[in-house]
Amino acid sequence: MPALKPGLVQAIQAAAAEAGALARKRSGEEYRRWEKGPGNPVCEVDLEVDALLKARLSAIDPAAGWLSEETADDPARLGCRRLWVVDPIDGTRDFLRGRPGWCVSIALVEAGEAIVGVLDAPARDECWIAVKGGGAWRNDMRLAGSTRADLFGARVPADTLPKTDADLVAVPRPNSIALRVAMVASDEVDICASLRLGNEWDIAAAVLIAREAGATVTDALGAPITFNTPDAKILGVLAAGKALHPCAVERLAGRAREAATRR
Repeated sequence: MPALKPGLVQAIQAAAAEAGALARKRSGEEYRRWEKGPGNPVCEVDLEVDALLKARLSAIDPAAGWLSEETADDPARLGCRRLWVVDPIDGTRDFLRGRPGWCVSIALVEAGEAIVGVLDAPARDECWIAVKGGGAWRNDMRLAGSTRADLFGARVPADTLPKTDADLVAVPRPNSIALRVAMVASDEVDICASLRLGNEWDIAAAVLIAREAGATVTDALGAPITFNTPDAKILGVLAAGKALHPCAVERLAGRAREAATRR
């Protein structure tokens, strides 16, 4: 476990809470919204929260690089040993619709691995925290993920399931992929899988939270996930309990390979 400065985790948690409170307050007000691309919504609250977090986190660790969904990428981050990986509002669709399935996501990455992860979900009254080698927590409860070993009846966050997965059980899903991965940590679901090409900021904090709760987390092909890569992209995510993860990789292998060819 890396040595952390005294008070570091508490300072990150405080920054996340301040950002979450700002977003929650602004959610009841008027604000501009638009699309960065087809099906990729954003609003001015995303940018306000991003600016707040950059100020707070840069003050906590000025030497760390910066990677955020709402900030133009600076390749200088690749030369940084530590990196802030931030999604100011993960689950923007739910935020825009007034639903609770969104969160502020912050990870501190060192040498390609997340060492601190925080998800602040104020609309759900939840704060998720993990420290590498130190466990994962939701509010005051230490987390222990799913121990299920059988795919039949396994719970997954999904609105609907394809016929090929009819043996699984759909559980209501938040729009935030970070919260869906975290649901594996809290034993609310057994598997969380995405086959889409995603971004490091979507899952960096949640990956650590799930791992520290005992889950195995890889990309959609079952390969290790490394952060602070040149394109900051990841081919999906697959989080499951240690016993179930190999079965999930096998189940999704064909679909994951097909998704990889479209990358």
